[in-house]
Amino acid sequence: MTEVDVQNPLLGETTCSSLLLQLQIIWDEVGESDEERDKMLLQLEQECLNVYKRKVEHAAKSKARLLQALADAKLEFSTLLASLGDKSSVSIPEKTKGNIKEQLADIAPALEKLWKQKDERIKKFTDVQAQIQNICGEISGSNEQGGSVVVDESNLSLKKLEEFHDHLQELQKEKSQRLNKVLELVSIVHDICAVLGIDFYSTITDVHPSLTDANGVKSKSISNDTLARLAKTVLALTKAKEQRLQKLQELAAQLTDLWNLMDTPEDERSLFDHVTCNMSASVDKVTAPGALALDLIEQAEVEVERLDQLKASRMKEIALKRQGELEDIFARAHIEIDTLTAREKIMALIDSGSVEPSELLADMDAQIIKAKEEALSRKDILDKVDKWMSACEEESWLEDYNRDDNRYSGSRGAHLNLKRAEKARILVSKIPVLVDTLVAKTRTWEEEHGLTFAYDGVPLLAMLDEYSVLRHEREEEKKRMRDQKKFHEQLNTEQEAMFGSKPSPARPLSSSKKMGGPRGNMGSNGGLNRRLSMNQNGGRSVSKDGKRDMRPVAPVNYVAISN
Repeated sequence: MTEVDVQNPLLGETTCSSLLLQLQIIWDEVGESDEERDKMLLQLEQECLNVYKRKVEHAAKSKARLLQALADAKLEFSTLLASLGDKSSVSIPEKTKGNIKEQLADIAPALEKLWKQKDERIKKFTDVQAQIQNICGEISGSNEQGGSVVVDESNLSLKKLEEFHDHLQELQKEKSQRLNKVLELVSIVHDICAVLGIDFYSTITDVHPSLTDANGVKSKSISNDTLARLAKTVLALTKAKEQRLQKLQELAAQLTDLWNLMDTPEDERSLFDHVTCNMSASVDKVTAPGALALDLIEQAEVEVERLDQLKASRMKEIALKRQGELEDIFARAHIEIDTLTAREKIMALIDSGSVEPSELLADMDAQIIKAKEEALSRKDILDKVDKWMSACEEESWLEDYNRDDNRYSGSRGAHLNLKRAEKARILVSKIPVLVDTLVAKTRTWEEEHGLTFAYDGVPLLAMLDEYSVLRHEREEEKKRMRDQKKFHEQLNTEQEAMFGSKPSPARPLSSSKKMGGPRGNMGSNGGLNRRLSMNQNGGRSVSKDGKRDMRPVAPVNYVAISN
């Protein structure tokens, strides 16, 4: 049997029909039964159906994958737009028709642009968050600077990025403020260390090693702990400065008191000008390097101790000097004191050692202050007493001048005496008012103080009363003298008219009684009978025998110090 061509002569290729024809020919040649042929054709048809089914299923799966890819692309596009959070220049393609592959091809470029924008945003977020993290680490003092930064990709909007930038600016501002505060505190520590003579670098290194100048400004620690330790250091140094200044001022005051006490010359005092220059300065005003160094304070302490020992050896001289100052105050105030007893008691106290020299001097200082207060309370009255006595002296001179028959002569200096007499008459006319004022003021003083106002041991009111009595007696005597003179003049006139001649002037029946004021004799018949005199200090002393007594007297119990 000849071989049948299985190719289609029209198509020039093998087809199912040509193969089936070729199979029929083979079956005919073989002699297959119809039943067998139907069975084989059914089997062949089932196999072809299975092949088509597999192809359809594969095509369906491919379509599903493409649809899923398209859906994922659209979802990713929407997610990226939502993440970026702003209207992007990339928009979703408006073409929604056509096959799946065309739609995928249209959305792919938009997705690529969005991915590129997302990467750029992530980079910006990473950068700003890294800066924020570094500054937060500097503020907290932790060592987490430079660690990994986690960016929330669900929100990469410009608004969120702007919030991070605002936060970063706030942190940068806070960092700048903290850095300025650190530098300010470091400067304060440096200045105080210089004043106290303390090593600045070791002090500041104990706070934080980064605070030294060698590390630069940018690398300095600005953490809360560093600021707290700096503030604590400044507080401690300030307290130490206050304590040292107080100690130095106490030493300076002691030095000044000892110098004044022993009349130390200026050249010796100038050696400690660096100590006394801050005696009244406040803490903020003491800025000179080494002004409160420990060696300076120790030097002042040694000098105070040396002067204290020197003071003990010169105690008698110092005490007598204070006693002399007290006596001078009493003499100027015309207060009579027993100076001899007071000096003897001071010497006895020093020799016995029963009282500390400082206590003795303090008690004498208190007595001097009290004496000055008493002298001040007497000043107004004493000033008026001086005026009264000066007026009495002028009154005495005026009486002598009026008795001088040659007062109107043309001798040299007569015109000066005439002017003085005119002024003296004016001054004498004011004596009664002055005496009345003195009496009133003296009585007021005695009522306020509960004491008798004595002038050099003599009660002033008694002096004033006796002066008033003597003045009254003198005025009466002057009146009698004037009446007597008038009588004699009248008698002479009558005799001249009767006998034609002028009789010789008769002597006055009694001589005038000279009144020299409070410096003259103060009366008789049990009166004071004292004479006041002026001493070199302007003070006046009184003695019972009428002689000048220049020796001041102090009360026996002047120095009263409990052992």
